[in-house]
Amino acid sequence: MKEIKMTNEEILKIAMEQSAVDSGCKAEDFLSNENIVVISRQFDGARKYLKLPFLCDLASYGNNIVASVSPELKDIVTDYINSYPPYHCFETPNMIVLQGKLRPLNMNVCFMAEYWLPDVEVIGKICATRTVPAGYELRVLEKAEIDTLNYSEWENALCEARKELDILAVAAYKNGKMIGLAGCSADCDTMWQIGIDVKPEYRRQGIASTLVNQLACECLERGKVPFYCCAWSNLKSVRTALKSGFRPAWVQLTVKQNEIIEKTNKKVIAKH
Repeated sequence: MKEIKMTNEEILKIAMEQSAVDSGCKAEDFLSNENIVVISRQFDGARKYLKLPFLCDLASYGNNIVASVSPELKDIVTDYINSYPPYHCFETPNMIVLQGKLRPLNMNVCFMAEYWLPDVEVIGKICATRTVPAGYELRVLEKAEIDTLNYSEWENALCEARKELDILAVAAYKNGKMIGLAGCSADCDTMWQIGIDVKPEYRRQGIASTLVNQLACECLERGKVPFYCCAWSNLKSVRTALKSGFRPAWVQLTVKQNEIIEKTNKKVIAKH
């Protein structure tokens, strides 16, 4: 492994700068002790999977909340985030208050996610001391090889709708068969998002964390900041992030129209 040149402080700064582009604010706003509300707009350089402008998106790096909102929700959201401590705004029972204000507008809370950034010292140590179990092989895949894969088979690691963004991956093989894949999507210029898939019969063997760690190192060696996202309740994914050398960095809550929420729920039901 090559030396990781970025520090944790530089990584956090890059993440805040990207969040500022996404939210339409200044990076230093996330360090304020006061909540900040801005009108959401479409900005060049925002993460490519975001649907901008937001109706309402609450983002917090722990100090405060930056709310990026539509004009019609400005007063509702301002009152909400200033009524409770920042972390309470991302959980019930407080969140039910916001939902009550949104319901007459045919809107509701849709996405809640925790985002993770690499701890470079931890990631480097894991990578330097990692051993691959006997019978397994790890292989770095570049764009041309990724394009040959069956996207539906690896839907947590790759994204069919944005295939052009999936540009780097690390795969695990056993007896010549791919049994796990960590892929990263070039969602913006400075940060690449990591997703992970492991075949059910090969889980609970440390394969997921090994793949995520190796891919994170590959990203850092290329001068990109890897980031990881999961629901706070997805404990399997949380454990993978921790074992890979990632640490919690920021949280987001996003409001959508009810018809979008219904479509999202139908897709989840169809998969199960």
